[in-house]
Amino acid sequence: MVKSSVLGFPRIGPNRELKKATESYWAGKISAEQLLETGKSLRLAHWKLQKDAGVEIIASNDFAFYDQVLDHIQMFNAVPERYTNLGLAPIDTYFAMGRGLQRAAAEDSPAIDVTSLEMVKWFDSNYHYVRPTLSDSQTFRLAEKPKAVSDFLEAKQEGIHTRPVLLGPVSFLHLGKADRNSSVDPITLIDQLIPVYQDLLQQLKSAGADSVQIDEPVLVLDLPDKTRAAFKAAYKTLFESSNLPELVVATYFGDILHNLDLLKATPQFKAIHIDLVRAPAQLDDILQVLAPTQIISLGVVDGRNIWKTNFENALALIRKAVSAVGSDRVIVATSSSLLHTPHTLASEAGLPEEVRNWFSFAVEKTAEVKILAVAATAEQDVAHELQSNKAAIENRKNSLRTNDSVVQARQRELSPDLYKRKSEFPVRLSAQQAKLNLPLFPTTTIGSFPQTKEIRLARQKFTKGQLSADEYEDFIKKEIAFVIKQQEEIGLDVLVHGEPERNDMVQYFGEQLTGFVFTTHGWVQSYGSRCVRPPIIVGDISRPKPMTVKESQYAQGLTSRPVKGMLTGPITVLRWSFPRDDIHQSVQAEQLGLALRDEVNDLEKAGINVIQVDEPALREGLPLRKGTEREKYLDWAVKSFRLATSGVSDSTQIHSHFCYSEFQDFFHAIAALDADVLSIEYSKSDSKLLKVFIEDAYPRHIGPGVYDIHSPRVPSVEEIKGKIEEMLQYLRADQLWIDPDCGLKTRQWPETIAALENMVAAAKYFREKESA
Repeated sequence: MVKSSVLGFPRIGPNRELKKATESYWAGKISAEQLLETGKSLRLAHWKLQKDAGVEIIASNDFAFYDQVLDHIQMFNAVPERYTNLGLAPIDTYFAMGRGLQRAAAEDSPAIDVTSLEMVKWFDSNYHYVRPTLSDSQTFRLAEKPKAVSDFLEAKQEGIHTRPVLLGPVSFLHLGKADRNSSVDPITLIDQLIPVYQDLLQQLKSAGADSVQIDEPVLVLDLPDKTRAAFKAAYKTLFESSNLPELVVATYFGDILHNLDLLKATPQFKAIHIDLVRAPAQLDDILQVLAPTQIISLGVVDGRNIWKTNFENALALIRKAVSAVGSDRVIVATSSSLLHTPHTLASEAGLPEEVRNWFSFAVEKTAEVKILAVAATAEQDVAHELQSNKAAIENRKNSLRTNDSVVQARQRELSPDLYKRKSEFPVRLSAQQAKLNLPLFPTTTIGSFPQTKEIRLARQKFTKGQLSADEYEDFIKKEIAFVIKQQEEIGLDVLVHGEPERNDMVQYFGEQLTGFVFTTHGWVQSYGSRCVRPPIIVGDISRPKPMTVKESQYAQGLTSRPVKGMLTGPITVLRWSFPRDDIHQSVQAEQLGLALRDEVNDLEKAGINVIQVDEPALREGLPLRKGTEREKYLDWAVKSFRLATSGVSDSTQIHSHFCYSEFQDFFHAIAALDADVLSIEYSKSDSKLLKVFIEDAYPRHIGPGVYDIHSPRVPSVEEIKGKIEEMLQYLRADQLWIDPDCGLKTRQWPETIAALENMVAAAKYFREKESA
């Protein structure tokens, strides 16, 4: 019989219960016990939901209060020393690693000021994981009560038999980095880490776990020889151990054919899971190398997008596997954890019924997995479900919502000159400096300012009709005026309007473009307690009218200093939405580039002389493996940005922002964007990020972030000066801008003002030093 499996379920709950509880705990409004109880109730609800759907293989240890990799860091006692001597409870140490901690001294406790660990995008998703950070003297030790064991026993007590999920030892180390002042290559620690896995697996076996899912997603990457050797050595040692449960190796987000020899060398894996949404063509090769009793887990239900599974296509793959190895050796599964999808479609009564019938969220995908498993051997038992699915797929394909002949005609008429600025950077720089008259080390922010409770409440009232359009506009104007006044008092050189009218940097634009629909409860975890509600692209995209001109023009009228117009770039809108899967993403990016070109040109006409088009998701979209697909992606991604930004005059300064990007992988594309000023996340990164800019002689201006906005701590003037000193080892003084890492919408006003005042003071110090 074909079994069904869900590799992991969203953690946050149908109404973001986890977010609310976590933030309440941070604010001191609930106890640690209350927070832990919220987590327990969510885990139980999610396990029961899957069991009630008939899923045979349910994951445990997929829940995390902040991040699953951070869970492993703590479970393996791989906590850097600076967090272990703070006298904190384990849950507070955990959060200190995730978000930093700054606390004044009290009678019974000393002051604490510790930054967070580095946060990095999880492969090519918009989820951020906390990076393992390891030292030269690194040791590993299993926690006294391992979370993976506790979660398994918790489910067992409720009568639910689960398959625990662990991040594999090779992926854990490969995704890690050396701590500051250390030079250790994390993968060389594999021999020290494997005994901890042995101990953990043996404890799981003793607790009653008959199988464990070992996630090794790095197998979809181009791995260096040392990592490949570590994989072979690690699993050779593990499989020589006694009293272990059966191990299922899970891969996702790409194909594994280039590393298939590693799995051929380890036939002891009970099952191999592959992502057939991303890479369906790999199935034939993998079927050929399965060991005689080895099971194949088929990831045919998309864990990364919200479209209904095409049952006909999925069943063709399932039947091929069943024909090759038999139904007892096939599992139907989600392609990856459902972490990346909203909780349930049942909450979305406001969606047009036609469009709603095209979607499938986590709860619905759980049902899809079971339907497909049944259909593989007893199609007649789910005939109605198969027919309904076919009708929905056909309806979407033929719907008038998807096609706009005007947009398609405009795309056909694009010419090469639309992708080029009028002059090269030196000419533009002279024109911009003549107009803007900026000082050395100009200061700015990335765009957003705190989204206060009052702002959120006013937006809710406006949405519910409790505020009129005029009343809401007056409120927004007052907020903009306040933000401008604060920036002038702080002493910033290039201001922003603060974005009080924006709910999200992608959703706000999607709501004003054609081709999008929106959910009311479609929240997805981005990092920690940060949740986003991605728009859904259902058809061709265009801009009916200006989107940001009114607010930017109003803000500029309040000050003599330049105010940046703030836009989200085409790739980021694409990547941070749920994109269409029926046309290539390059087509959608080009449509977005055209829509944003209209907005950029209108901003310039309205007197906005600095325009920032953010592309933090550019790196995220990069194909995971090097090769022609990566270069094809970069070509159309860069073109979409240039299409959006190249219609302005030389004197209009184009900025762009990137965060959590390893630029060495695609630096030539960053340069090809031809933005006048680039701002990047830097505060959590090491100097190798800036080395790229000097080694490749980056010709334009750059603002590496001087402090981490994801943490509530306030950096001192001396701390920021130290960052700038470091930057000046790699960058010229005349090309350096001073700014935070990212937008400030998640911060509170007191910490925001204090941090920016320190930032401006540090910039003035270097300005005076340079001119002395």
